[in-house]
Amino acid sequence: MNYLEALSRRYSVKKFNPDLKVPESNLLNILESGKLAASSLGLQPYRILVVQSADIIQKLIPAFYNPSQISTCSHLIVIVSKKTIEDSYIEGYFRHISEVRNLEIEKLDLFKNSINQHITQQTENQLFGWAEKQSYIVLANLMYAAAMENIDSCPMEGFRQNLIEEILEIDTDRERVTVTLALGYRSAEDHFQHMKKVRKPNEKLFKFI
Repeated sequence: MNYLEALSRRYSVKKFNPDLKVPESNLLNILESGKLAASSLGLQPYRILVVQSADIIQKLIPAFYNPSQISTCSHLIVIVSKKTIEDSYIEGYFRHISEVRNLEIEKLDLFKNSINQHITQQTENQLFGWAEKQSYIVLANLMYAAAMENIDSCPMEGFRQNLIEEILEIDTDRERVTVTLALGYRSAEDHFQHMKKVRKPNEKLFKFI
């Protein structure tokens, strides 16, 4: 299956088959695609929580306005965006670059100073908005990889943010839940899988200049 076939087959599943679980090998490939997502300045201002515990998923069901996906999915991915970029976070980032690329950390000072200057010029709201945008790039990678792995998915924003954060014990002074992605296998009862995909025609979507 090529990538256009995979994306054509993909749709936002409304009900999964609760008896089928995503194999670990497929799940790890999907997560690796999120890890490899493009990230502004390379800072990856987010975390990816993978909820696989049936008990925790059960607790999360009331947090979603439409519970059909969360109550039947195999795994729930929760992307959490940073509200602030602390000095310690930047220091750790550059230590990691130094180790991975076998570079003296002092040779990264110009890049580090540029990042520090950019970060200090942003308000907390601006930083959080920027981090959320990065998180949606991750989401796109995860959905694409899932389609290529023949795993179904459904991105979900319709949830009670505070309740999810309370259940997952997220420090909301530092980060907030941005978006979630349910993974699994479509149920035979989900009639949406038989509907034709509706998208704008090329002449309304694309403009070649």
